[in-house]
Amino acid sequence: MEQRIGYRFRNPALLRQALVHSSYVNEHHQSRLQCNERLEFLGDAVLSIVSAELLYTRFPDMPEGQLSKLRSALVCTQSLAGFAAQIDLGSYLRMGKGEIHTKGWERPSTLENTFEALIAAIYLDGGMEPAKRHILRFLVPALENHTTAFKDYKTTLQEVVQQNPGENVTYVLVGESGPDHDKRFQVQVRLNSNVIGSGVGRSKKEAEQEAAKEALHLMGL
Repeated sequence: MEQRIGYRFRNPALLRQALVHSSYVNEHHQSRLQCNERLEFLGDAVLSIVSAELLYTRFPDMPEGQLSKLRSALVCTQSLAGFAAQIDLGSYLRMGKGEIHTKGWERPSTLENTFEALIAAIYLDGGMEPAKRHILRFLVPALENHTTAFKDYKTTLQEVVQQNPGENVTYVLVGESGPDHDKRFQVQVRLNSNVIGSGVGRSKKEAEQEAAKEALHLMGL
């Protein structure tokens, strides 16, 4: 993993902790064994400041609302899971038997969380600069090469639906999970009364965007 990310840890225990899923800790009752959830919390904060600074400096004329929307797309679950996949992060994760049986290392939310934990491990080991370099290694190409991914899916879906008079799109919150500092919201998008997509996000707005994105994908758009 150190070779893949181009960073050598002075304290390898931080890297090991970043790669321990809570299900593994639950099955191995060792007093010193810790999962990566606390690191995930810290990594999310480091990621937020680095991504905000990147967009703030890259787009000096972009208003706050658009910056927020672009950052949500840039660091959404699917994006972070994709970054994790680039370094095959899931294959290094220690998980419980149940998670292994269901291929939990492939789950986007798990990859997202592990990627954030890895950021925190680098930050605690070497400070902000190596953590920032690690993050920008993924964010800059994503921003430059995949700008089409950063679109307002809700607006696009609404424009498609409006072509058929009488059709109505609504977004319904169907579930919440996770601790207060790291909530996940699940939203369904419905065309009239039919569910046409669902999404999960750290905010209701992000979940709605993910639901609209899925609906467009299912429509072949």
